[in-house]
Amino acid sequence: MNRREFIGGLAGAAAWPLGARAQQPTIPVVGFVHMQNASNFGHLVDAFRRGLSEVGYLDGQTVRVEYRWAENHLDRVPAFVADLIQQQVSVIFASGGAAAPRAAKAATSTIPIVFTTGSDPVAGGLVPNLNRPGGNISGVSFLTDAMGARRLGLLREVTPQEGLVAVLLNPKGPDAELQLKDVPAAARSIGQPIHILNATSEDEINSAFETISQLQAHALLVGADPFFNNRRMQIIGLAARHSLPAMYELREFVAAGGLMSYGASLADAYRQAGVYTGRVLKGAAVGDLPVLQPTNFELAVNLKTAKALGLTIPPSLLARADEVIE
Repeated sequence: MNRREFIGGLAGAAAWPLGARAQQPTIPVVGFVHMQNASNFGHLVDAFRRGLSEVGYLDGQTVRVEYRWAENHLDRVPAFVADLIQQQVSVIFASGGAAAPRAAKAATSTIPIVFTTGSDPVAGGLVPNLNRPGGNISGVSFLTDAMGARRLGLLREVTPQEGLVAVLLNPKGPDAELQLKDVPAAARSIGQPIHILNATSEDEINSAFETISQLQAHALLVGADPFFNNRRMQIIGLAARHSLPAMYELREFVAAGGLMSYGASLADAYRQAGVYTGRVLKGAAVGDLPVLQPTNFELAVNLKTAKALGLTIPPSLLARADEVIE
């Protein structure tokens, strides 16, 4: 080939359509909307990615995940969802409280939605049926809100049963009404005196602990609520400052220094949601996927915290614990 032919060939290549020159396959995009913040819940992203990888999707290689963290600002969620819809994402994963999946469901009836929630998705209006949700939404319900009675019973095993137990609830939470019925009913059935305190802000949490001190409560049951999850370090610190044994909903509290927790594995729920998201990307109809519910619940105990509080955890309880931090 002479020089003139070579230059002519280059000119012809430059005239090719852009798509013909760069036919690189596009990868699907998943919109990830979370009500809370990455600092407290970022470790669950790894669990979600692990679920995706089980179905053959690697974030950044065979799928791209667009992350949106609302930092507990409810008003940000609809705008995040609208932005992801405009980007034409293939699936929306919504979590961190009931607000995110509700906003996603209200915004689109065509883009598949996968959720995680600690509440009853049927009672909350997300799906009409657990086994066959229909429509464009399904996910994982880890039932943290319905475990208040069990947590109260476990707390009584490590603290004097005749004392007062304080119960911290968020009256603005999505499932406050359920817990307000569940916990008092359980307390009455076992003859346990309780005092319910409400908190909807950082300052109100501080005030609640001052009231708990004045009441001379001997233990604390922290209600299941995304807001409390987001403020876990504040609550754990106040419980330590007031020498108060406390029971929580998630092992993340215990890993951060809380005394005890009982509930489903949050990491496994996110992994399962990642698997569902991957299955939808492969063509499964999300409405045909049953809402998953946990079959195993985990008891976690922090012996270092127990020692600092001067508590002895009964061997029978330790034998039942799934995780013991020493």
